[in-house]
Parts: sequence; C-alpha cells; structure tokens
Amino acid sequence: MLDLSRIRALCFDVDGTLRDTDNQYVDALARRLRWARFLFPAGDPAPFARKVVMALESPGTFLYSLPDRLGIDLQVAALSSALSEAIERRLPARPARRFTLIPGAREALLAVGRRYPLAIVSARDERATLAFLRQFDLQPLFACVATALTCRHAKPYPDQIIWAAQRMGVPPSACLMIGDTTVDIRAGRAAGAQTVGVLCGFGEEKELRRAGADVILPGTADLPALLECV
Repeated sequence: MLDLSRIRALCFDVDGTLRDTDNQYVDALARRLRWARFLFPAGDPAPFARKVVMALESPGTFLYSLPDRLGIDLQVAALSSALSEAIERRLPARPARRFTLIPGAREALLAVGRRYPLAIVSARDERATLAFLRQFDLQPLFACVATALTCRHAKPYPDQIIWAAQRMGVPPSACLMIGDTTVDIRAGRAAGAQTVGVLCGFGEEKELRRAGADVILPGTADLPALLECV
C-alpha cells in the first residue's frame, strides 16, 4: 500500500517505463523471423518473438548486473564506452537513432511534474539515455539524470536513488521509484523508497509483487491518477 503523504520526489527508470524497449525488441526479432513465417500460426512470428524476449529478460538482467556484483562495473562500462566510440569513428555516418515513447508517458510526466521534482535513474549509458530524452524534449522535465557511470554502483544497488534524492533535496525515503523490472523495485527498496511497478515493459506482475512493489500499474500513463495529479 502506497503512502502518498511520504512522497516528495519521483525517480523513473527509462527502458520499459518511458521508452518502449519491449516492443522495439519484439518487432526487431519478428522482422528477422519473417523468412520462416510459414512455421508460425497464421504466418505471424510476433507472438513467438514476444515469448523469446520475455524469456530472456531475467537472465539478461542478471548478466547486465554481473559486473556490478563482481565489483568491475566501472571498468566494464568505461571499456564499453571506449569501444563504442572507437567503432563509431571508423564507421560511416548513420542516421540518428530513433526511439519509441511508451504511450501516455509524456502526458504522465507533465502531470506529475507539476507537483513533484523528477529524476531519471537508469543503468544504461549516458549517451543513449540523453539521446532518448532529447528526442522527445523530456530533459527539461528532470532535475537530474543518473546513468551507468553516475555512481559507484547502478541498480539494483540503491546508490543512484540516493544520489538523485540528494540533488532533489529530499531523503531517499521520500522518493517513489517507478520501473518495470525487479531490478528497479529492489533498488528502490534498498534505498528506503516506495516503489511502483509498471506492466508496460519487461516485468510481469507476479515477479514485481514478489520483489516487493508497493503498487503495480498497467502502465506509466496510470501514474497521475494514482498520485492524484489529474
């Protein structure tokens, strides 16, 4: 049960919460399977692609957090960034990457942002995170942005939420962490924050409840009603 009186600031995950990563991955895999569409019911590989993406989410999250668990997250992130920049310098110029926004996410941010300071708390790299925010002109809505290298540890550790709370001038316990995976919920609980799980991304209701989400919503668009910001 959510205690609205405690909430003084909001922290948002990006992938699956604001950015429609789930459907992008499903669509990309379905396109690659079109050559074998005769193998699928009604010739549509999309339902199979969705099952594959969802099945990979849990081990993918574990592998993504493994460097953090081993204490080499900063080294791995720095190496990844250096390799990415080196590859980009050697490749021909490509069109800017286009992202997809979760339906209703912008309207939700505008509504809750009139009452609360907002922060981004993402374990992804800074470049992609800022590119997404710029594409939809969302960056001015956020007081601060925490990405992979902002803190010593990324989610599911509490460091990023604690960092964001400090910059918004509130204690971590006064924050509400909104995300679509158990990693988001675990990070919020570790920071002493309340948590909301949304079902518009990778997470499933059963696992979000098991992780300890205070509330579970169908999507980010439902947040203003929950927070009485409509």
